[in-house]
Amino acid sequence: MKKSIECLFLLLCLSVFSEAQTLPKRGAAKNFYQDQATKIKVANLLKKMTLEEKIGQLVLFAGKGMITGPSESQNMDEYVVKGLCGNVFGTKTLADAIRIQKLAMEKSRMKIPVLFGLDVIHGFKTIFPTNLGISSSWDIPEIEKFAQVSATEASAAGVMWTYSPMCDISYDPRWGRVSEGSGEDPFLGSCISAAMVRGYQGKNLAAPNSIMACVKHFAAYGAVQAGRDYNTVDMSERAFRDYYLPPYRSAVDAGAATVMTSFNEYDGVPATGNKFLMKKLLRKELGFNGFIVTDFSAINEMVPHGIAKDETSAAELAINAGVNMDMVGNTYLLHLKKLVQTGKVSMSAINKLCGEVLGMKYRLGLFDDPYRYFNEERFKTAFYKPEALDACRSLARKSMVLLQNNNNLLPIPLNKKIALIGPFADNQREMLGSWAISGEAKHAVAFLSGLQKRYPTITYTQGCKFTSEIPNGFEYAVKAAEQSDVVLLTLGLPYEWSGEAASLTSLQIPDIQYRLLEKLKQTGKPIIILLVTARPMDLSREIKLADAVLLTWQPGTMAGEALADIVTGDFNPSGKLTMTFPLTVGQVPIHYNVKNTGRPEGILGTKSSNKYTSRYLFTPNNPLYPFGYGLSYTTFDYHDISVEGNPIKIGDRLKVSATVTNTGLKDGDEIAQLYIRDLVGSVTRPVRELKGFQKVHLHAGESKRLVFNITPDNLSFCRGDMSFGEERGNYHVWIGGDSNATLESSFIVR
Repeated sequence: MKKSIECLFLLLCLSVFSEAQTLPKRGAAKNFYQDQATKIKVANLLKKMTLEEKIGQLVLFAGKGMITGPSESQNMDEYVVKGLCGNVFGTKTLADAIRIQKLAMEKSRMKIPVLFGLDVIHGFKTIFPTNLGISSSWDIPEIEKFAQVSATEASAAGVMWTYSPMCDISYDPRWGRVSEGSGEDPFLGSCISAAMVRGYQGKNLAAPNSIMACVKHFAAYGAVQAGRDYNTVDMSERAFRDYYLPPYRSAVDAGAATVMTSFNEYDGVPATGNKFLMKKLLRKELGFNGFIVTDFSAINEMVPHGIAKDETSAAELAINAGVNMDMVGNTYLLHLKKLVQTGKVSMSAINKLCGEVLGMKYRLGLFDDPYRYFNEERFKTAFYKPEALDACRSLARKSMVLLQNNNNLLPIPLNKKIALIGPFADNQREMLGSWAISGEAKHAVAFLSGLQKRYPTITYTQGCKFTSEIPNGFEYAVKAAEQSDVVLLTLGLPYEWSGEAASLTSLQIPDIQYRLLEKLKQTGKPIIILLVTARPMDLSREIKLADAVLLTWQPGTMAGEALADIVTGDFNPSGKLTMTFPLTVGQVPIHYNVKNTGRPEGILGTKSSNKYTSRYLFTPNNPLYPFGYGLSYTTFDYHDISVEGNPIKIGDRLKVSATVTNTGLKDGDEIAQLYIRDLVGSVTRPVRELKGFQKVHLHAGESKRLVFNITPDNLSFCRGDMSFGEERGNYHVWIGGDSNATLESSFIVR
C-alpha cells in the first residue's frame, strides 16, 4: 500500500503577520542529522559496545518522583554504572542529575553520557499560558520566542530534551489534553508546531541553550473516541492525512530530533507497534531520522490492548516497528537480549536503533562535554529573567480572547470601584495550569496582585471554592458587589481538571460557581466574567447573565500583569479562538471545517425549515463561538475583495486581496483570516479551510490592503485515488475576522 509523500496534506503558511511565514520545505527532514562525521563516530562506538550496552541506550528510566504513569524505575544507579540505562526522564534537582552523569562518565565501561529529558510543555520556571491559550495568539514569532525562553531555562537545569510540541489536532473539548495542543485546524497547527521546534532547538543543537524537541503523540491521539484519554482511535487514512498528519509533518520538517509514539491504536494496531506509522510513514515518507521514544509504558500497554500476548511479544513488536527507546516500561531492558539471541530481533536492527540515539547525543555535544548542561553558576541566575517575564506577559495578554463586551463595559477606567470575586481571583497556583512541573506558584502574579497595582479601589472576596460553598461566601460577595461600580468574577475549571487523564463529560462551569453568578446578577451591577480554563466550555447559561466575558485561559506566571494590561485598556485584546466553543456538549465533537452532507441543514447561520436535514431537533448546529472568533475594543470592517490572475491553470499561483479598516475609536490588532472551498472534488471537501492569516496593527480609522498568496499546495489534497494534488474546478474564497467571514469572491482552476 505505497502512498506518495505528496499525499501528505500540508499547507504553506503564507502572508502571516505582515510577512510571509513559510513552513519547512517538504522532505527537509531527510539527512538532517546524518552528517558523515557523526556516522563514522557512531559506527566506531558501536563496534566497541556489547549487546547489553547497546540495549542500555534504548532504555529510559524515570527519575525519582517523575511519574506520570503507573510505575517507577528501581536501582537506577546500578543500571547506569553497568551501562544498562543511557537515558533518564527527569530528576528533582540539578545536583542529582550531575551525580547520575558522573556515575556514567566515571564508573561505566563505555563512558557514554546520559541523556536527560523532561516535560517542558508551556514553560520551565517561567510558565507561559496553557498551550491552547498560546495558540489563540496566532502570533508565530512570539510562540517561537516562548519555546526559546523555555529551552534557555530548562537547559540551565540539566534538561536536554523536552517532550513537546504536542501536535495532536482535536475537535473534542471533553479530552483533557486539548489544553496541551494548538486546537482544531491543521494549517494553523502546522505553523505553530514548526515554530516550537525552531524555538526549542535553535540553529545548532550543540548550543548550550538548545534542547531537543519531541513531536507527540504520533499519531492521531487527538481523535480518541468519546474524548476519553488513552481511548481507541478509528478513522480513514484519508481523514488522517488531510486533518491530523500535517502538524506532525511540519514539526519533523522543521528538524525535530525525536518523535513520541501515542497511546492509541491506528488502523487496529497500537502506534507503538505500528510499522505503517513508524517505518513507512514517519521514516520513509517523512524522512525522519532522529529517534523514536514511546510514551510512558506504552510498550507494556500493548498487552492489554490485545495485540501482544506478553511483554516479551510487546517488546518484539515495538523494536521491529523501529521504536528506539522504551520510556519507563523496562521491556527492552528485560527482554531484548533474549529476542536477539532467539533471532526474533536482528542485531542489525539493534545497531541501527542504538546508533540513532548515539547520533543525537553527538549532535547535542554530550560526547564533547557531558556536563555542558550542568553549569551551577548559570543555574543560579537562569530563571525569571526580565526578558523571560516580558515575553511571558506579552504572550499571555495576546492569548486572552474577548468573547463578549456588551455596551463596551471593558476596558474599565482607573477611577472605578472594582469587586474582584471568585475562586481564581487570588490563587497563584491556578494561574500556572497543568503540566507546570517545574513552575513555582510563589512566583506567579495572581489576578488580585496585578489589578491592585493599577486600581486604587478594589475589593476582593472569594465567594466560593471551585465546587463547594464557604461560610458566608455568597453574603460577602454580594456585599462587595453592591459597594462597587463593576464586578470582575473569576469562574472556570481548576487546573487538575485539564491535561492528561482529565477527561470530562460536562463542559459547564461547576454549579456552585454558576449560583454565585446568579446571586451577583441580582445586585444589578455590571458583571465581567474572567474565564479561567484550558479547554472550550459550554457558556450558554453564563453569557445571558454576564455583561462581558474575557477568556483568560490559565495565563501563567505573569497572569495578573497581563490581565491588568487588558482590563485597563493599556492593551487591546486580539486573541482568536483556535477551538470551537459549543452551545452544548451534545454538539461535540464540533469544528468549523466540516463536510456538507447530502442533506445539509444550513451552513454558517442559515437554517432550513425542512426537518429531514442533518440537524438536531431542539438545538441549532451552530456553535456558541466559532473557530477564529475574538472581539476587540475597536471594530474592523472588511471590504473590496479581489482575485488577481483568475482563472488560473493547474500549478499556477494567484493573489487574493481585501481591505481591512479600523472603524472604531481605538488602535488595535486584527487577525485577518483567509478561507477557501473547493465546490466539487473527486472526494467531498470541507465547507471551509483556513489557508492563510495575517496579524495587522491598525490605528483608529486606518485602512490597509492585505494580500494573500494562494499556491498549488493550498489547493491540493488527497484526491480520489489518494494522490496529492490540485483539481480543476470552481472555488470560493473568504476573508474576514473568523471562520464565519462573509466577504466572498471566487476563482476557477482550469
